[in-house]
Amino acid sequence: MEFAFYFAAGVAVLSTLRVVTNRNPVHALLYLIISLLAVSMVFFSLGAPFAGALEIIVYAGAIMVLFVFVVMMLNLGPAVVEQERKWLQPGVWIGPGLLSAALLVELLYALFAVSSGAGVGQVTVDAKAVGISLFGPYLLVVELASMLLLAALVAAYHLGRHEAKE
Repeated sequence: MEFAFYFAAGVAVLSTLRVVTNRNPVHALLYLIISLLAVSMVFFSLGAPFAGALEIIVYAGAIMVLFVFVVMMLNLGPAVVEQERKWLQPGVWIGPGLLSAALLVELLYALFAVSSGAGVGQVTVDAKAVGISLFGPYLLVVELASMLLLAALVAAYHLGRHEAKE
């Protein structure tokens, strides 16, 4: 499992660097999804499958949908649609596709290694322990993160409004 941890951490760092250095917002979103999936694999390899599943459901699922809506709100017209067609050529999907395939292989390895007894000695974090932590000592951090995401969404909406630009 140590290899799985370091491999997922490497994929997370690599894809996060691609998010920061990419000029295209659609490509950056693709790499951000890969980064979030890699972080969930880190949780799986550490013996916290509930936290890994929450990472996939909440971040890679729900919040990425919000980011896609924000990108859609910031579209300015037909010229942007043509530009996006150029950006979404099949070659664009090679990097995220390879990283996703590597994470899938690692997930299968982690699942079958644990079920075959190779993960003996690991402590599994259950849903109750996560809930006690989230609503106990980390309640303020969770609420601040939700407020930060809400503020970013409202700011993106106001930046994308056409009335404000005129």
